[in-house]
Amino acid sequence: MTSRLADRLRQLQGAISPEPEPELSGRLTRMVGLTLECVGCPMVVGDRCVIQGEGTGSVEAEVVGFEENKVYLMPLTAIEGLKPGARVVPLSSASRVPVGPQMLGRVVNGAGDPLDGKGPLQAEARVQLTGDIINPLNRAPVRQSMDVGIRAINALLTVGQGQRLGLFAGSGVGKSMLLGMMTRFTDADITVVGLIGERGREVKEFIEDILGEEGLARSVVVASPADDSPLMRLRAAMLTTRIAEYYRDQGKRVLLLMDSLTRYAQAQREIALAVGEPPATKGYPPSVFAKLPQLVERTGNGRPGGGSITAFYTVLTEGDDQQDPIADAARAILDGHIVLSRRLAEEGHYPAIDVEASISRVMPQVTNPEHFSRAQRFKQVYSRYQQARDLISVGAYVKGSDPETDFAIQHIANMRQFLQQELNESAPLKQSIDQLLEVVPERRSPERQKNAVPGPNAERREG
Repeated sequence: MTSRLADRLRQLQGAISPEPEPELSGRLTRMVGLTLECVGCPMVVGDRCVIQGEGTGSVEAEVVGFEENKVYLMPLTAIEGLKPGARVVPLSSASRVPVGPQMLGRVVNGAGDPLDGKGPLQAEARVQLTGDIINPLNRAPVRQSMDVGIRAINALLTVGQGQRLGLFAGSGVGKSMLLGMMTRFTDADITVVGLIGERGREVKEFIEDILGEEGLARSVVVASPADDSPLMRLRAAMLTTRIAEYYRDQGKRVLLLMDSLTRYAQAQREIALAVGEPPATKGYPPSVFAKLPQLVERTGNGRPGGGSITAFYTVLTEGDDQQDPIADAARAILDGHIVLSRRLAEEGHYPAIDVEASISRVMPQVTNPEHFSRAQRFKQVYSRYQQARDLISVGAYVKGSDPETDFAIQHIANMRQFLQQELNESAPLKQSIDQLLEVVPERRSPERQKNAVPGPNAERREG
């Protein structure tokens, strides 16, 4: 009797539908600028939520800070239709972003939603926005070169697979055009482009005119123009890096191009100041300089035998000031810097790379001794001409005064031609090195000439 009753109770219990869990929500109490305050909603920093506005409108936001029982939110979209006491509902799975090979050729925003009108994304998987941190001792060292298709970079500032470089330039000097050439001419397997905080007009122009169909076919573009909220710009930079990490984990050689790191820092500055963080260097709060290495260090080589992320970050030097706080901080955490000169750009010299002010810190590890020696020789000769340029231009230099300067004057025309490149011209790595060996022949020093052993035909040549 007791057994039958227990069986009957179990059957009835299975037929009873469980009561739904209560939906937790809070309410909006304050709004100042871009900062929203919420109470009564248990969320942690990084969680996302929806603020229900008037009618069917809603605003998506993310938790960026808290104080006692108040939670600070930053909107991801435009703020419209909000009122005091608006309902705040947490989102459970909002922190996961789409990744997969189906994203090639697509353009998405900072939230991973498509912008190109080609329909919904057929993503292979959804992953956390922040990837796992790789132990630096488990990373493969930078030992192999990467072809970026730019003659001056391939020959004089050779890039290694897994290297992180900065492209330092003021506005209107040709950063975007140089990035577009890299996407078309590189030998990387996949290119991931992040357009962070740039003008909306430039996004479409970069995709259609600079990147082109050929470059887009093997690229993923994440775009967050200047009119996006600072949080969306921040997430776009993180999503760009996360997509590159996914392909690196698949064993691919990835080229990551982010334009620009400065806009990323400015977005973090807006958020930090809005939640009350005190400003430090030139208005940048300390959290900005903590965020930069957290983003940059996620790129680079993976574990031995795996893939790599070779990253180029553009850094906007306002007023061509190379000592700008962001430029100075970026230079310290990157593996090299390429400086674009406004003077060269105004002279019609493209790409306007200042080879004297630029350096690749891993070049000795990814080049052979002859290539490295000839690149150093090129820079020495080019620098010697620049030092005497004013004297030469006014006719004050007398030929024969300095053998090194005479040598520089003799070869400067070929050197300038070597440094320039057409927009649709590709310069593969091997071809760039061969041209470098031809443009500046190695010249022995007077000491080496003096100590040289005469050959068997020396007297005959002298006679």
